Amino acid sequence: MNIQVEDIRIRAILATYRKRVPVTEGYVEVKDEGTWKQICDKHWTMKNSRVVCGMFGFPSERKYNTNVYKMFASRRKQHYWAYSMDCSGNEAHISSCKLGNHLTGTGKNSSCANGMPAVVSCVPGRAFAPSSHSGFRKAFRQEQPLVRLKGGANTGEGRVEVLKNGEWGTVCDDNWNLVSASVVCRELGFGSAKEAITGARLGQGMGPIHLNEIDCTGFEKSVTDCKFNTESQGCNHEEDAAVRCNVPAMGFQNQLRLSGGRNPYEGRVEVLAERNGTLRWGTVCSHNWGTVEAMVVCRQLGLGFASHAFQETWYWHGDVSADDVVMSGVKCSGTEMSLSHCRHDGAHVSCPRGGGRFGAGVSCSETAPDLVLNAELVEQTAYLEDRPMFLLQCALEENCLASSAHNTSLTSGYRRLLRFSSQIHNNGQSDFRPKNGRHAWVWHDCHRHYHSMEVFTHYDLLNLNGTKVAEGHKASFCLEDTECEADVQKQYECANFGEQGITVGCWDVYRHDIDCQWIDITDVPPGDYLFQVVINPNYEVAESDYSNNVMKCRSRYDGQRIWMYNCHIGGSFSEETEQKFDHFRGLTNNNVSAR
Repeated sequence: MNIQVEDIRIRAILATYRKRVPVTEGYVEVKDEGTWKQICDKHWTMKNSRVVCGMFGFPSERKYNTNVYKMFASRRKQHYWAYSMDCSGNEAHISSCKLGNHLTGTGKNSSCANGMPAVVSCVPGRAFAPSSHSGFRKAFRQEQPLVRLKGGANTGEGRVEVLKNGEWGTVCDDNWNLVSASVVCRELGFGSAKEAITGARLGQGMGPIHLNEIDCTGFEKSVTDCKFNTESQGCNHEEDAAVRCNVPAMGFQNQLRLSGGRNPYEGRVEVLAERNGTLRWGTVCSHNWGTVEAMVVCRQLGLGFASHAFQETWYWHGDVSADDVVMSGVKCSGTEMSLSHCRHDGAHVSCPRGGGRFGAGVSCSETAPDLVLNAELVEQTAYLEDRPMFLLQCALEENCLASSAHNTSLTSGYRRLLRFSSQIHNNGQSDFRPKNGRHAWVWHDCHRHYHSMEVFTHYDLLNLNGTKVAEGHKASFCLEDTECEADVQKQYECANFGEQGITVGCWDVYRHDIDCQWIDITDVPPGDYLFQVVINPNYEVAESDYSNNVMKCRSRYDGQRIWMYNCHIGGSFSEETEQKFDHFRGLTNNNVSAR
């Protein structure tokens, strides 16, 4: 059936549905030779409704009150389309359905004897369901979902991850198609799949590959009910499957615009806000404006990820009539679909700097990097060293030791250091580049090279209720490609004031034996602790996924030796397992050598 998506619509008929966004119920209409025509409901089935609802971003269809529509249809003349549709219900798009019977009738006006126009009534996913207070629920949360999407820029897209035995894993793309992808989309409260994406095009995942050769009928409640092969031999993370789902048209992109940029992907953020009863454009206060807020703006406009957030935009001449600040105090969690869903000051705008040249700005990008720390390596390389103070002069000057080190004797004193290696991979779709240009890089005497990021990682030791026990420190880094996957070329190196960054498919290794690659635990009493590393903690550089920037281990220190165990990346286990981890006192292994 050759029907383009813009050639079909759901037109709200009843007054209650006309005011609502998104439109969930109404006539199904098809554009034929420039005019919209209804479809005769004689051969219309719920399977057809399911396909139409899926196309418009809704997971399922429901019954509706036919009497009201009968009454409505009897009052006016309809223009019927000459055909009907015959869908089996698992199609991702109406154009995949068979064309049904040709209606009787003469010339351009087909008739629908004793029938009326076909109506669909769709059930929106929870994130899109109109609710009384704000018009929308803030975020869509299922109870312990079995499937999630990661690393996508827009709502309803991402790498498919499945929860099995308490651990999240990916799906291999063998036989991955629109029917199986649509099961994932509907399960998550979206419509059918717009695209089934192969070859890890939305970034590589971590951990196990749970499912392979998925074969769905299209009617399963969950992708975990489909037939699949648990053997994933021959699969690797370069074959991680992803999806883009059909999402309801919410009109969010019309409430926001970028103004004055050199291209459509950048500019000063201007929002449409109601002031004294009229809608007008204005700027957003840039106080505390950061990458997370910029991410929401880029998502709302469908422009991908944020690459930068700007607190000054005087070099972009926006619309002068929109200079006034209409939104302030914006604080987003990062999952919102619209800037108006973030916390903000409401009608009581407060912005001492004012708007205009200090209006918030963004630049967006279709791709982003994604840094992940190798948790296994931390577990394997951790050990204690009692290091004499006279070898730690440089580290002391660079604040890599606890403050009590200033009172330690230079000749006879020592510090007890928990050392480990950091191997940081870029699993995203674009290179990780430092925020600062070369003019702002800092020379580090200990390492004998320039550091492009003053705070690149936080190293901390916490007690089991989450309070810091060692001062830890904020480590600065020079970013380079230490090693890469077989087919990837190294681009960045620290030596000779070289370009810095981490290429996609490469990793940067800071070995356990270099200065500052430690936590000073001299003053820490024996006990059970949590060891935590956070990469890019201030969100200085935009990434497609911040949830995997935290790495946690359980650790036990007996005063002489240290054990690290259960090291894992944030978001790799179910919430239940994660909670047990934080309150678990046993020791599972003893695989770290004491030195």
